[in-house]
Amino acid sequence: MATIPITKNGAEKLKKELQQLKSVERPAVIQAIAEARAQGDLSENAEYDAAKDRQGFIEGRIKEVEGKLAAAQIIDPAAIDAGGKVVFGATVELEDQDSGATVTYQIVGEDEADLKLGLINISSPIARALIGKEEGDAAEVQAPGGVRHYDIVSVVYR
Repeated sequence: MATIPITKNGAEKLKKELQQLKSVERPAVIQAIAEARAQGDLSENAEYDAAKDRQGFIEGRIKEVEGKLAAAQIIDPAAIDAGGKVVFGATVELEDQDSGATVTYQIVGEDEADLKLGLINISSPIARALIGKEEGDAAEVQAPGGVRHYDIVSVVYR
């Protein structure tokens, strides 16, 4: 299996989710199934069916998170010394050449990407356009709305 890059923070979030699923969600659904069984006829028991569906979802998510953590290549952005180049985990401040507006993004793994928080997926068009560039370089991004031009203002590893 190929390794999946993930930041240290992203790995911690996945570990917390796994702990929550195993120690809280799984026991709660087992209890719900037991209570539904106690009500009698399972063939027409909606609570039992819902609890079994929930159990299937929880067990599937546990396997998915365990697989992601097993394949994860955990990268601590603070420990990166890329000489000012944009790499996975870097936080990049960009200035739009047309509008002059500035935005800041951190390049992260697929599971931790959240545009509202400024976390962009390594495989997104903007991240692919930035990788390997340095502070002061220009980047051309093929966005759904057309080509955008950015200047890289700063590159930080935190």
